[in-house]
Amino acid sequence: MTSFNPEHRNRLSGQITIAFYRIAQAIERLFRERGKSAHLSSAQIQSLIFLKYARSGVRTIGGLAERLGVTYATSSGVADALERKDLIRRIPSAEDKRIIELELTQKGKGEIEKLEDVLDEIESAIESLPTSEKMVLLKATQTIVRRLQKAGYVNVYEMCWKCQFFRPNAHPDNPKTPHHCAFMDAPLSEPETYLECPDSTPIETGK
Repeated sequence: MTSFNPEHRNRLSGQITIAFYRIAQAIERLFRERGKSAHLSSAQIQSLIFLKYARSGVRTIGGLAERLGVTYATSSGVADALERKDLIRRIPSAEDKRIIELELTQKGKGEIEKLEDVLDEIESAIESLPTSEKMVLLKATQTIVRRLQKAGYVNVYEMCWKCQFFRPNAHPDNPKTPHHCAFMDAPLSEPETYLECPDSTPIETGK
């Protein structure tokens, strides 16, 4: 296939592929432009977002490497830079003191509050579509993402409420941790269910 060759860009799939490529370029530019004003690289912004929303246990150098799709050494360098800026800190895991987790500092939390709207321009463009088109686009892009995930090109992090391992209100007598994760076989508090998890497995529909 030659999606980049204008002479051969007459296939519908090729035209859509190029559209995705241009959207990816726009997203990268949005991160770069926001990064300039915040004195942060695109990888550093993505790391701060990851640390805010990822569940406990994956907020590590290894977890960051997996999320960014880079080597352990590269993610360690990103973490070092953020630590020097006083945006994150390294702390022993509450579950295993041998594991060092990454945590946002108060300054880091304030910084991410100013950066979270980085994709608003993309969402605004999507919001302008009719609801019927948005539903078709959602289903199509989810299918593409799942295929890319299986091929190892993307890591998908979702919250508990979309996962087949999630058991809502499994512990009604425990108000602090009323829900349950069947994957980890562990109770969950309400706030924990809204964090992103790399082990999340989408609920299968249409069967």
